Amino acid sequence: MPETAATAETRTPSGRLALAASDSQIALGPLDGRYQAAVAPLVDYLSEAALNRDRVAVEVEWLIHLTSNNVLPGAAPLSAEQQEKLRSIVTEFDAASVSELAEIEAVTVHDVKAVEYYIGRRLPGIGIEHLTAMVHFGCTSEDINNLSYALGVKGAVEDVWLPAARQLVAQISAMAGANRAVPMLSRTHGQPATPTTLGKELAVIAHRLTRQLDRIARTEYLGKINGATGTYAAHVASVPGADWEQVARSFVEGLGLAWNPLTTQIESHDWQAELYADVARFNRILHNVCTDIWSYISIGYFAQVPVAGATGSSTMPHKVNPIRFENAEANLEISSGLLDVLGSTLVTSRWQRDLTDSSSQRNIGVAFGHSLLAISNVAKGLERLDVAEDVLARDLDTNWEVLGEAIQMVMRAEAIAGVEGMENPYERLKDLTRGQRVDAARMQEFVQGLGLSPEAEGRLLALTPGKYTGIADKLVDHLAADAGN
Repeated sequence: MPETAATAETRTPSGRLALAASDSQIALGPLDGRYQAAVAPLVDYLSEAALNRDRVAVEVEWLIHLTSNNVLPGAAPLSAEQQEKLRSIVTEFDAASVSELAEIEAVTVHDVKAVEYYIGRRLPGIGIEHLTAMVHFGCTSEDINNLSYALGVKGAVEDVWLPAARQLVAQISAMAGANRAVPMLSRTHGQPATPTTLGKELAVIAHRLTRQLDRIARTEYLGKINGATGTYAAHVASVPGADWEQVARSFVEGLGLAWNPLTTQIESHDWQAELYADVARFNRILHNVCTDIWSYISIGYFAQVPVAGATGSSTMPHKVNPIRFENAEANLEISSGLLDVLGSTLVTSRWQRDLTDSSSQRNIGVAFGHSLLAISNVAKGLERLDVAEDVLARDLDTNWEVLGEAIQMVMRAEAIAGVEGMENPYERLKDLTRGQRVDAARMQEFVQGLGLSPEAEGRLLALTPGKYTGIADKLVDHLAADAGN
């Protein structure tokens, strides 16, 4: 077929046909392509469009704040109707608004200046065109940006990421409760060790994750609005009679943020580094959960429930692969890596300001997106697990040597109580059990030959690996305390 002008225009320099960038299947990044649905809730908080909407919101609220508090002589408070119309600029922000902002920025070559002009265009329709000079009054771009990012990150964490993470922890906690008394062989250093219960091990996970989520929930989101170098210089020069610190503080706190009184041109971003460290730590604990669950699946402790119509392997039809946990591992690693970079980069700024934070912060949504995707995958993976109690029981029954710890401790207690013949308990159990399997009959024969008191001997003869779990099942109750805090 002869190549037309139209098809020539859609070919890459290598001669291949260029793909349509609007198609989600050919997005450059997987979060905007393959996994778009899983991370879609974050778009309303951490996308470029959301950032611009929040910039508009901050500018609008600053104008309302200045007029409502009679900060500038000659600028009377706005009527309720005027304030409502101003705020409708934010509530009606849509795809057309995004396009208009892009057109303005193409001229200004400055994103925040484009927002200022975007709002200015709408003031005549509200009847307050005389206040155009008050839009962005006394502000440097970072005054608007730091507040917008704080609002976006706060909303993303509190409304999207944290609820999803808490729901996952609740799912793990429920599994812990349901399996609190299911005995399971422990493995320390990969070797058989003192038994536990499946529920207690899941409770450990839930408790660890909950601690991190509680830290994240206490995050202090800081903001500032104090000018080009944090001195209120332009503010004081233009309106010397205003209490600019109080004006700034009441504005920042009115946005639901904590006021930072001492900054350079930028808000120092320390709170972001603190938050990202906590989220990365949550990620890494969850990554450990994935590797443990994957390992339990591989030894048969969990059976995976097949999904109807799904294919585990392109050539081995019997396989049900633990892909949810493997996918989560990868996404948690990517998320944590990005969060580490953000945390280390954002706390540094040359002198009173450089621009590295601007480019870095555009990846906040990517970092949270990969974490949210991982959380979703772990939750789906857990839903498809069945506990293979027969496998757990069989594993315990082939490892009677783990009772060696109990026997030697009973012997120590007997020696302290004055029972004769209890010397060298550790060494005697070591000779019996180290590096070799001991069945029930051999273990009970050994116990009967120790010369224990009748009560102690009876206790040990009644003990099995499956019963040697201490108070593991009761320890699960600590999760209720976690939930109540």
